[in-house]
Amino acid sequence: MKTAGLVLAAGAGRRYGGPKALVRRDGALLVERAVATARAGGLAPVFVVVGAAADRVRAEADLGDAVLVDNPEWASGMASSLRAGLAALRATDASAAAVLLVDMPGVTAAAVARVTAGADRQTLAMGGYDDRRGHPVVLGRDHWTGVAETATGDAGARAYLRAHAAAVTVVPCGDVADDTDLDTPDDQDTPPPGAQTS
Repeated sequence: MKTAGLVLAAGAGRRYGGPKALVRRDGALLVERAVATARAGGLAPVFVVVGAAADRVRAEADLGDAVLVDNPEWASGMASSLRAGLAALRATDASAAAVLLVDMPGVTAAAVARVTAGADRQTLAMGGYDDRRGHPVVLGRDHWTGVAETATGDAGARAYLRAHAAAVTVVPCGDVADDTDLDTPDDQDTPPPGAQTS
């Protein structure tokens, strides 16, 4: 059974001040970190959905053999990126997809490996952080159509996972990862992409 990586990196980062895929943290762009995390967690192939800064990501990010997927509807919300990514993954032989968000650099390879362990076509799994559920989110291939049909706005797979709550496995990850998302520049010590620094 093969689990693919699906990195959602298409947003404009309006509250942040620029596309978060291009934010540099600890010497690497967030999109590079997400792809590296996916690979180190055992995911292959790795697909990256781009949108708002697609040309810059292609030009500036070192993503190796990751497959970039364009989402022309990125402005409508994360759900469109999830649909675009799952549609592209249908051409692979992956049994499941592990979804990572580009603005969660605290999600580690250890968390990815833990949540995807034993994943197959029927898996629905999420990382658990205390009383919260979060990423990585693992979607078995048998669920891709249903997820795509119910994903709207910025909710992603939330409605589908809620409707199939009894089938969702929550895997504790709080000891190996942090689910904090970078919403504004105050969430980290790096200026937004394109900001002037002295």
